[in-house]
Amino acid sequence: MRTQVVIIGSGPSGLLLGQLLGNAGIDTVILDRVGKDHILSRVRAGVLEEGTVGLLDRAGVGARMHREGLPHDGFSLAFNGRDHRIDLFGLTGGKRVVVYGQTEVTLDLIEQRARDGYITIYDAEDVSPYGFDGNAPFVTYVKDGLTHRIDCDFIAGCDGFHGASRKAVPEEAIRTFERVYPFGWLGILADVPPVSPELIYANHPRGFALCSMRSHTRSRYYVQCSLDNTVEMWSDDRFWDELRRRLPLHHAEALITGPSFEKSIAPLRSFVAEPMRFGRLFLVGDAAHIVPPTGAKGLNLAVSDVHYLCEGLLQHYLEKTDAGLDAYSEKALRRVWKAVRFSWSMTTLLHRFPDTGDFSQRIQEAELDYLTQSRAASTAMAENYVGLPY
Repeated sequence: MRTQVVIIGSGPSGLLLGQLLGNAGIDTVILDRVGKDHILSRVRAGVLEEGTVGLLDRAGVGARMHREGLPHDGFSLAFNGRDHRIDLFGLTGGKRVVVYGQTEVTLDLIEQRARDGYITIYDAEDVSPYGFDGNAPFVTYVKDGLTHRIDCDFIAGCDGFHGASRKAVPEEAIRTFERVYPFGWLGILADVPPVSPELIYANHPRGFALCSMRSHTRSRYYVQCSLDNTVEMWSDDRFWDELRRRLPLHHAEALITGPSFEKSIAPLRSFVAEPMRFGRLFLVGDAAHIVPPTGAKGLNLAVSDVHYLCEGLLQHYLEKTDAGLDAYSEKALRRVWKAVRFSWSMTTLLHRFPDTGDFSQRIQEAELDYLTQSRAASTAMAENYVGLPY
């Protein structure tokens, strides 16, 4: 088989890249090591920047998002028993975010790709990119016990942190930067109304908490926990009691509880691999970078990578210039590091670290007080939260 672009990974970044390229008449094949049902069973975040919303519209998959998504014009920072609203819309000149689950984004893209007849190969084992340091790259995979080969012009590695794409790069050609945080997030999903119409980020001496939602009737809540905790240690009752303790009183009293149907603990890390291009192989999204979820940047950062790579590929095929491809890594990393900085700063500001004592707690509270009282500081946070321009 031959195609123009092989995309490894059928998460939202790979699917979005494939849809944008397909809409422009560029042939793609998407490979994934797991099946569609497994992909759609994964629970992920869902705060979409304006740039992400715009690119989904451009791909032709935004209709359900606009019908069912929840536009948010602000969020709350809770600390010292009170909360303060960050007015995203007012501070950024009319920008907002949309709460719409990543699983829903993935489903919309999968269904549109199927309608358009573009090729996706699921349950492809031992996916391996080759020849990307020359002019004839190809990808091999095993399906139903047989080895297959796809020749192509370019390979897009959208296969996540543990995928084959970054592992295929020679060790001496790549540099990595990493910060592993000494705590995790215990998260639950429950079919209960959200405690607030907007997200609440809470700083508390007992640890961080986040109140989020997937819809008007489905809530997503998190509490910071130790990495040695297990899901089995947290009954629903224990979780709800702990969440109440970390929220201002008026939110704690308004909290509606119920049985959870999903519960998991996620470790937090910051990770960046440089560069993001190796000949005709391009790393996209989690294959190149990971951010803690505190700033809601993971999916959005992958989408900005898709924007830069798509523009470069369109220029190559339609305008016969490689200027965009040559600039891909530099442009993407410039935005990546700004998002990594913002996610790190939000994580540092809101969480209890093992060495956090009374002094550090007061510093956090002073920083939060300044941030919420200074229009300039609030504006900087709002600009980063709604998403920096591409």
